[in-house]
Amino acid sequence: AYCYHGQTLLASDKCGEAIRSLQESEKFFAKAEALCKKYGETKGPGTTAKPSGHLFFRKLGSLIKNTLEKCQRENGFIYFQKVPAEAPQLELKANYGLVEPVPFEFPALNAHWTPETLAAFDLTKRPKDDTAKPKPDEEVKPLKEPDIKPQKDSGCQIS
Repeated sequence: AYCYHGQTLLASDKCGEAIRSLQESEKFFAKAEALCKKYGETKGPGTTAKPSGHLFFRKLGSLIKNTLEKCQRENGFIYFQKVPAEAPQLELKANYGLVEPVPFEFPALNAHWTPETLAAFDLTKRPKDDTAKPKPDEEVKPLKEPDIKPQKDSGCQIS
């Protein structure tokens, strides 16, 4: 989130804050990379998963590095803004592009569903059904296929 927030800040000409945001992103990425490598080395059934080798994770590392270098280069040539000591706050509540969620409510129970009705659905009390046995397969008699010989003279002409 800090990486993409830094890109947004750079686009709005706030290069100093963008550098600080990307430095924070680099710090969290290093921590996540260490945890991913530790996870990949653990013993157990989940060892086939290698999160640090995932395409998103690999691309994110180079994106952070390249964007930070770009910000530092542009701040040295164009903006000359001071890098703040505190990382900028992320806006966690999205205010665009999302639909407001509708809370789910269970519908009211119908009056027909009483405890007696539910008890009638006991599958252990069902009658034995003998029609479920598979029927024996009938023997399929082979059919003699007609012997078709290729004809060279079919009467068709290509004009």
